[in-house]
Formats: sequence, structure tokens, C-alpha cells
Amino acid sequence: MAQGSRQIQSQAQQQIQTLSPQQILVVKLLELPAVELEDRIHAELLENPALEEGKEETATDDYADGDSSEDGMDNETNDYDSLSDYLTEDDIPDYKLQENNRSRDEQAEDIPFSDSTSFYEILKEQLRERNLTEHQCELVEYLIGSLDDDGLLRKSLESIGDELAIYAGIESTEEELEEALCILQDFDPAGIGARSLQECLLIQIRRKKEEDKNPDPLLELEERIIGDCYEEFTRKHWEKMIKKLDVDEDEFKEAIAEITKLNPRPGASLGETIGRNLQQIVPDFIVETYDDGTINLSLNNRNVPELRMNRDFTEMVEEHTKNRANQSKESKEAMMFLKQKMDAAQGFIDAIKQRQNTLMTTMQAIIDLQRPFFLEGDESLLKPMILKDVAERTGLDISTISRVSNSKYAQTNFGIYPLKFFFSDGYTTEDGEEMSVREIRKILKECIDGEDRKKPLTDDELADILKEKGYPIARRTVAKYRQQLNIPVARLRK
Repeated sequence: MAQGSRQIQSQAQQQIQTLSPQQILVVKLLELPAVELEDRIHAELLENPALEEGKEETATDDYADGDSSEDGMDNETNDYDSLSDYLTEDDIPDYKLQENNRSRDEQAEDIPFSDSTSFYEILKEQLRERNLTEHQCELVEYLIGSLDDDGLLRKSLESIGDELAIYAGIESTEEELEEALCILQDFDPAGIGARSLQECLLIQIRRKKEEDKNPDPLLELEERIIGDCYEEFTRKHWEKMIKKLDVDEDEFKEAIAEITKLNPRPGASLGETIGRNLQQIVPDFIVETYDDGTINLSLNNRNVPELRMNRDFTEMVEEHTKNRANQSKESKEAMMFLKQKMDAAQGFIDAIKQRQNTLMTTMQAIIDLQRPFFLEGDESLLKPMILKDVAERTGLDISTISRVSNSKYAQTNFGIYPLKFFFSDGYTTEDGEEMSVREIRKILKECIDGEDRKKPLTDDELADILKEKGYPIARRTVAKYRQQLNIPVARLRK
């Protein structure tokens, strides 16, 4: 009995983790930024003849007549009944969000639209050039989508494996993901896909060694510095490193100089290597703030075509439906083909509609939670906010909020920001007061910028100053925030 219970639980768990093709389509569309969505829709239009671009000014429901009165249909023809959903559909696309959707003809000169190739697209182009299995391509493409803006991978392979299984229905082993990551780390520029700054620098050094027919001995030293003395390197303990590595001081200084030329943000450099004009960002949202405190949110669907069911298909379905009593096997097969294509077309339109609604719901929640920032544009007004806060406000899953926030941008009165910009952890004082880490870091930087360079402030002194300013945080926390700002300790700031 217990064994049967465990089996039922196992089956139930497996069923929960398996998404339907429609759910997978929604998830994939949700991840796409504005430019890639346009490409995806055009690809679907080319692939499915039941789907077409455009809209009708008047809706027609003439096809709904004459079917409900027929009785005595056998099991073979029951499939026709499900087509009534299509035959009574308006041809006007139902995914339009009325006033929340910008017209394609509306002028918006302040939006820097671009047909440029994005950071992720460049990596996907390199992926298409590789001779890989379909499964390997799926894994590498998912890893590309999981990269941070600087090109580094900060998610664990274990969590990525869970996401693939739950949200994409793709099973993978840790060894397969490791192999996929190695493939990605072989892409250009060197350092892409690294899991830490240390790994990022090592990949770049080792790439130089591979490309150089006669490797410079200096590269060996660079690799030893980053591989064996990384902690000392980050703390600039040069003398300790020279002693540990047992190397000449001049040679050591030359190696350090070369290391400092390496790129800690390979994702950012990817745009510069192909020209700054290709770094323009197409915002997914337009957030307009007015003097009376009104904040208007709209989706940037300027280049997204409207979709409808193809009229020729609906007419063919009407003809088949009228004559279904005396149909040949070939006619029935043709009818099934039409039905499959219409199912896919309607499913795609529904998925687009769901994507638009989910994006609007999520962004509206972000605006509501960060309203002071959208009114003033002052970064210090951003409140602590995590994915869970938005999920609770919208009723959506945290994973959905994460997918919306990744690779999406919002244009505001104060500039264009990635959605990740609006998220930050909070710091809670002993009295239970929650403060914005972003605000504390800003004050900390101002204190250091205004210090006496001959006598820099220690972390203890900075903690005292912050406490006087109303930010009672510990010295250890000051040190953590100082490191996040890439500011060295006091003795190195002289």
C-alpha cells in the first residue's frame, strides 16, 4: 500500500513538472525581448499558412450557422465540432491591449529603435555555426539566455538543470550541462560564460596561450597569479605574491600590467567590438510620467505585426463542414491538416496575448512598488525589492517574474533601464527598519569621495559616519558594500 502511494506521488510530481506545448510556447515567448519577438512572429507567419498579418475592420460570424442542428454524426466526424471555436472567431486580433498598446503608425521619436544585433543574438549566431546535436544546442541556448549583462553565468548548473526540466521539459545531466558550458566558453569574446571573475580571467589567459604558436612565458606567470594567488591578487598583496611565486619583481609587474588589460565584462565588450551604433537598446516598455503625478505604462509594440486567422483557411473549413457527410479519406485528411494548422495559429495568437498581459501586469507592479523613483528619477528612492515582492503583488510565479525581468528594458522620463535595475536587496537594522542597500552604497561612496586623500577613512570610521547619518550598519557590512563598489581599503586609497 505504501509502495503504491509512493508510486502515485511520483507520478503526480512528474505530471506537475511536464508542461504542455502551449505552456512551453508561452514561456519561450515571455523570455524574448522586443526585437526577438518581432523575428519570432515573422518566422511563425512564414511557417503556418493558417496565420496571417493584418486585421479586418468588421468581424464576421456567418460561419457559425447550420451546424448545431445536425445529429447522428459518427465518431470519425466528431473532430469537426471543435472547429466551431474558429468559425465564430472575430478576425480582429484579440491580443491587442487597446490603449496600452502603441500604434505602429504612432510617432515616438524619443525611442532609440534599432535593428542591431543584440548581445544574445551574436552568441546564438556562433551557436548556429557549431556542429552540435539538437540537445546540445538546446542546452547551450538556455545557458546563453541565463547569462548576466556582463556575460558571466552566476546561476549554478544545478539550478539551470532544474529550470530546464520544469519550465522547458528538457532533461539533462550535470555532465551534459558542463559540456554545454565548455562549448559556450569557447565562444568569442574570451571569458563569455565564466562563473566568476577568476574563471573569466583564466579563460582569457588560456585562450591567448592556445592562439600563440610560441607561448610567451609571461602567460604562464599570469595563469599562476590568477590560478594560485587570486585572493592575494584581489587584495593587491604584491610582495606576498612575489615571495609565494618566487619570481623576479620586474617580471611580476609586467604580468600584472597584462592582467589589468583583460576584460572583466566580456558581455559589454561584445557590443564595442561590432561598433557602438549596434549597442542601441529597444525598450519593451514605455513609462511616461506627467507633472500631475500620473504614470502611463504602454508596451512598445510599434514593430510587432497584428495577427489573425487566415480567411482562406476559414472558408475551406466552411466548405468541408458543409459537405462532411460524404467525404473521401483524402478530404478527411485534408480537413485534419487544416485543423492542426488552425490549432497552432490560434495557440500562437493566444500565447502572444498572454505574453502581453503578463508583461503589463509585471511592469505595472514594479511601477507601483517603485513609484517614487518613476516620479523623481532619483536612484536613492528605489526601495528594497526582490522577485518575490512582485510575484506576490501580481499572483504570478517567481520564475515568471524572473523571465520577464531578464533581457527586458523600460524607457522612462529619466532614461532607459534594464528591469533588473529596479530590484535590490534590503538591509534591516536591529530596530527592524528596512533600508535600501542601493541608498546606503550611494551615501558610502559620497563619504569616500569627500575624504582626505592623505588620511583615508577606515571601515570603522565609515561605519561611525553612516551611523550619524541615520544608517546604523556594522563595520563588516561597510566592508562588503565598499567591495561591491570596487573601492579598495583605506591604506590603498592614499
